[in-house]
Amino acid sequence: MTDYKNSSLTLITSEIIPSAIRWRSPSNIALVKYWGKHGNQLPRNPSVSFTLSGAATDTTLEYKARMESGEGADVVLYLDGEKNDGFTKRTKLFLEKLFPIYPFLKQLSLTIKTSNSFPHSAGIASSASGMSALALCLVSLEETLFEPFTDRAEFLAKASYLARLGSGSACRSVYGGAAVWGALAALKGSSDEFAVSVTENLHPTFQDYHDDILLISKSEKSVSSRAGHGLMEGNPYATARYAQATRRTDEMLTVLRQGNVDRFGEILESEALTLHALMMSSHPPYVLIRPNTLAVIERIHLFREQTGHPLYFTLDAGPNLHLLYPHSIAEPVKHFIREQLLYFCEDKMYLADRVGKGPERLEVSDQR
Repeated sequence: MTDYKNSSLTLITSEIIPSAIRWRSPSNIALVKYWGKHGNQLPRNPSVSFTLSGAATDTTLEYKARMESGEGADVVLYLDGEKNDGFTKRTKLFLEKLFPIYPFLKQLSLTIKTSNSFPHSAGIASSASGMSALALCLVSLEETLFEPFTDRAEFLAKASYLARLGSGSACRSVYGGAAVWGALAALKGSSDEFAVSVTENLHPTFQDYHDDILLISKSEKSVSSRAGHGLMEGNPYATARYAQATRRTDEMLTVLRQGNVDRFGEILESEALTLHALMMSSHPPYVLIRPNTLAVIERIHLFREQTGHPLYFTLDAGPNLHLLYPHSIAEPVKHFIREQLLYFCEDKMYLADRVGKGPERLEVSDQR
């Protein structure tokens, strides 16, 4: 087990110079799904994802010496320029979870300013981009206050580890291209505690793959992802699912290396439907897909049958569809979306995205 606990990471308060750190981190879309967890945010099965490009969170972490000592974290969070009490509370709990790793957090007053490039209800994992951006800020803060990491891989692994403690899928977002989270016998260095990059093994076809997100519904989900993971504990198909996901992650890595877009799509769609079947077989059962989700799926199948184009879909824990396809068919797919699918989207909205290069550290704006 990785142990980042370090009681020596404390500061002389009078020497703390107020400053700020800013990171932009993207969301990701799981190709093989992680559903079910145990212990301290550990996955029941490995998963593999594409990191997106446009769907991202921009987070600035401002810090200064804490004037009055206290037991908990001293933090306030602003979302899109407005103080957000709900996210402040969640972030405070997250930071307090990190005290054994970063005891110096007790000595700081923190202000977090964050914003997303996508609507909150877009069916994009905002917790993945948000928590990964914050984790990257924190590891950069460690470097600023103490010593730089000698190895970039070590920096990213620690950021991934911290991000996981806030949101499981966030650990995959610290890497560009594609990432695997979960111990996999065939993948050296893979772990349940942090994600690893598999980008160097991506076939050129997948390096600029498109992911267009159809906003079928912007309504809040009736069952949160956190609750959904918990319901896997009593699911009668859980054990078989975890074994299936392990096999599929292995196979998906081979597919991504070889560039087999048809087999990629077959696994992708089966994973999406398996995820929602697990929800329907939970106790109590619940359904997150909507009639328009099914209507679009039928049209995707018909489009693929009529054109031969390798357009496939996936779903996260919600009704909104991610359409994945190679750049070579972008023109006919965009036309298909505009002409046949936008009718089924709320406010006729969709978000065009693609596989991205990962997080980026940004300059801090002078207007803070």
